[in-house]
Amino acid sequence: MEQSQQHLLQLLYATAQGNKQAFEQLYQVTSGKLFSVSLHLLRRTDWAEDVLQDAYVRIWHNAADYHAEKGSVMSWMISITRYRALDLLKSRRVKAEHLDISEPVNDLCGDEIQPGEAIGLVREKVKLDDCMQGLTEEHRQSIQLAYFNGLSHQEITQHTGSALGTVKSWIRRGLTQLKRCLEA
Repeated sequence: MEQSQQHLLQLLYATAQGNKQAFEQLYQVTSGKLFSVSLHLLRRTDWAEDVLQDAYVRIWHNAADYHAEKGSVMSWMISITRYRALDLLKSRRVKAEHLDISEPVNDLCGDEIQPGEAIGLVREKVKLDDCMQGLTEEHRQSIQLAYFNGLSHQEITQHTGSALGTVKSWIRRGLTQLKRCLEA
């Protein structure tokens, strides 16, 4: 794990110096994971691809801003991807909220979402956000790192400095509370 972090760190530092080959290699090594995070959040391949492209543009431009003491290279890149995906969802949600529901939403949402479903998806997202806010900070952070950022339990322990068993408990208890809240 440490060797992988060192390798990514070297590639990122070379990228910060404008080394295009290092950036290409960084892309080859990390794009699968970042695409997975994006796809998990967005559930649409076309949106996930757009977010991935935007995330790598930001990584290229902001590589010099990375600070190793704040987390691993992969965690930093995942957070960039996650924020780009959430920004896209937020912009799509705002558009969906301002739709005239008497008109078809297929043009906005594509073939994957049927008319009327866009409003339901927005409501589900708002409910999930409300339920997430009801969790303790530890539960919320652990769930976000695991399910939104795509980190493994081991990576979460490194990020938070907490024991593996503690992180697993936080996630399990948090998910139980989320389930109760969402079913209420």
